[in-house]
Amino acid sequence: MKENRTFVVGDIHGCLDPLMRLMEKIDWDPAMDSLIFVGDYIDRGENSKEVVNFILDLIRDSPNIECLMGNHESMFLEYMSGRDRDLYFMNGGLRTIRSYSRDKGFSVPEDHLNFYGSLKMYIELERHIVVHAGFRPGRRLKEQDPQDMLWIRDPFIYSDHDFGKQVIFGHTPFEKPLIEKNKIGIDTGAVYGGSLTCLELNEMMFYSVK
Repeated sequence: MKENRTFVVGDIHGCLDPLMRLMEKIDWDPAMDSLIFVGDYIDRGENSKEVVNFILDLIRDSPNIECLMGNHESMFLEYMSGRDRDLYFMNGGLRTIRSYSRDKGFSVPEDHLNFYGSLKMYIELERHIVVHAGFRPGRRLKEQDPQDMLWIRDPFIYSDHDFGKQVIFGHTPFEKPLIEKNKIGIDTGAVYGGSLTCLELNEMMFYSVK
């Protein structure tokens, strides 16, 4: 009998072609396998709208997909609300605005808005916790600040704190996956010329494409 697998995909940032090739490479079974995205689907890359379309198509075909909020989705929602627009543009948001402006001027489809509004802050699995950026050491899971889960870097990256379960995260790009006893970082800088990486949890196997 085929074993159910769980895949976790790192930061995409509008890089549609690597995402499509990565999904082919992992041979994901939508009926059997679970798929988790760590956030940052948009900004910096050229095809943010198309990446979200691709993920929505995957979701329509499978009940086994969960998507996290990244700091870039959070900034986009702030932009859409009329707040922190300068911050958003400073962090690559103009590429996303352009991708939503190719047809009839700037417009975000309703299913995309629903997608952004449905994103989770973290996902707790049997042996792992998946989050976009990380956690504040010394705080219990339910006491974590959403801003830390979206933005934290050094206090989490350089901590050997036991979070109860191994934490899988994106947000901070590495040349290759960071593997430590308490954490695994899977953002390998696809939008900066690096790779898009996926971790298969059952086998602890990494898949990467340029």
